[in-house]
Amino acid sequence: MLIVTGVVEVAEEGVARARDAALAMVAETMKEQGCLAYEFSQVLGHANRFRVYEEWQNQAALEAHFATPHMAAFRAVLADIGVMSSEIHRVVGGEKQPLG
Repeated sequence: MLIVTGVVEVAEEGVARARDAALAMVAETMKEQGCLAYEFSQVLGHANRFRVYEEWQNQAALEAHFATPHMAAFRAVLADIGVMSSEIHRVVGGEKQPLG
């Protein structure tokens, strides 16, 4: 399993479009083979900042995701509204275990 996590900050005037695009992205991505979790959420206190969290069975599933039409559509919206900053990381290895 691998985890993708990070933060994307968009221009304030693009928040509604980013949220709508993220909702569509989540709905389509959750149908993909190898997708275990896929979430976007707005960061409290920072309406134009979104937290990204994804779990994938393997790298091949993630790469297939990158090639989907809904990923292309999502990227087009982000390009149009303006991304102020983006910091997304892939975490590989280990086993998911309950904390505590």
